[in-house]
Amino acid sequence: MNTLVKYKFWIGGLFCLVAIGVIYGVSRPKNGSGAQPGAAPDVQVSEVQQQDVPIFGEWIGTLDGYTNADVRAQVTGYLMKQGYQEGGFVKQGQLLFEIDPRPFQAAFDQAEGQLAQARAALANAQAVQHRTELDVNRYTPLAAEQAASQQDLDNAIQNDLAAKATVATAQAQIKSAEAAVETTRINLDFTRLIAPIDGIAGQAQLQVGALVNPGSGPVTSVSTVDPIKVYFTVSEREYLEWNRRFPTETSRQAADKSLKLELILADGLPYPLPGTFYFADRQVNQSTGAIRIAGLFPNPGNILRPGGYGKVRTAVRTQKDALLIPQRAVSELQGGYQVAVVDAENKVSVRTVKVGDRVGSQWIITDGLKRGERVVAEGTQKLRPGVQVNPKPYGAESKGK
Repeated sequence: MNTLVKYKFWIGGLFCLVAIGVIYGVSRPKNGSGAQPGAAPDVQVSEVQQQDVPIFGEWIGTLDGYTNADVRAQVTGYLMKQGYQEGGFVKQGQLLFEIDPRPFQAAFDQAEGQLAQARAALANAQAVQHRTELDVNRYTPLAAEQAASQQDLDNAIQNDLAAKATVATAQAQIKSAEAAVETTRINLDFTRLIAPIDGIAGQAQLQVGALVNPGSGPVTSVSTVDPIKVYFTVSEREYLEWNRRFPTETSRQAADKSLKLELILADGLPYPLPGTFYFADRQVNQSTGAIRIAGLFPNPGNILRPGGYGKVRTAVRTQKDALLIPQRAVSELQGGYQVAVVDAENKVSVRTVKVGDRVGSQWIITDGLKRGERVVAEGTQKLRPGVQVNPKPYGAESKGK
């Protein structure tokens, strides 16, 4: 009896397993990852495009003021007043700092007093010389008629010569006194540290009450930032290629003026205003093999500031009839480049290609493809040469359309 119960139990369990297997087989999906063996895999393909494309160069740029001016003390004294807002815009001639003017005002007043004394001494000397000249004029005819002695005439002449020398000395003293007045006036003016240019004034390096002198370094700096200058370096090869394309001075200047520089800021966003070429440095850096280039960008509102970084890019040439495919379609293998090509029968072949410049999300193919051919942009990991595929439009291009 027990044997019969066990036999029925095993028969029931086996039936349950078979039923579960049938249910799983019926409910199991037939598509997607569980596709039937031998079905053609779906791939996204892109057609090789042929068109003229601009080739861009891109370099790291450093922002600098169009003009940078350090404000330094020219005389020794204590800073008494700060007359500007740090980081604010200042006009040429605006007071930035004032050095205690009292000792310089006193020196100026003293020099003016000495000048007045020298002028008075000159007036006295001229009066004396006028009297001695009259004596000479009076004794000359009297001595000729022997109405006066020759000694009296000689004495009058000597006195006149001495008076003229005194006048000349007084005139020299006046020049010296005038120079002293001018020197003290300049020193008095130097107590006012003014903005030499229009621009943005920097942080004060010394505070009110500090003792300054000509060797104490800049008190502050002012930079003209509209337009703002952007420095970047290009390789010597790029520089030579550019100049070789425009061999004459006239054509090169016209090409330089036509350049439209773009600036990508540190936050990754493009600066809305284009820049222009300004100048190329006089020499190539021997340690880096690069030459420094400067561009100018308009900067209304003074948003851009010296010291900032960005990327400078511009179209350096146009490549005619370039063949373009998505960068995702290109695979790099041991220094070479390959693409999967889909023929008219939707069969895949792997082809070696030569690549050129990158243009956005696309790559220029210089050899190995023809216009209108289809390349696999998504799904290459599923493929092997000769396999049949189910091509669909490349998703990125479909969204673009």
